[in-house]
Amino acid sequence: MTSSPPLITGTDFITIATKDFDKAVNFYGGVLGLEESKRWGQMPAAEFETGNLTIAVLQSDAFGIEFRANNHPVELRVEDFEAARSELEQRGVEFKGETLDSGVCHQAFFEDPDGNALAIHHRYAPAAS
Repeated sequence: MTSSPPLITGTDFITIATKDFDKAVNFYGGVLGLEESKRWGQMPAAEFETGNLTIAVLQSDAFGIEFRANNHPVELRVEDFEAARSELEQRGVEFKGETLDSGVCHQAFFEDPDGNALAIHHRYAPAAS
């Protein structure tokens, strides 16, 4: 029996909705410090690099899409959790509650200006098998 190649071969990017493109660009590029890698021509959309995942921020109404904030966080990896949390707080990020310690990682939850859920994440121990 011949096996066909997989239909899906990877993930190119995820999209995050915004109502205010300029505000979103300032947040993802300025506050979070992510590298802006691409603009979508004259359309209000830009891509930001996290190291292993591209986040495309797009102004929903310009694409004929109803705006809806994502309520499940995109988890952004950090090497030094406490330093990252402190720096983001200094940049105006308001975290929702205390740091969550799962026993293998630390997480802290926050939102972008449009209410999209985000978190910083650091795994400090191997996951149990």
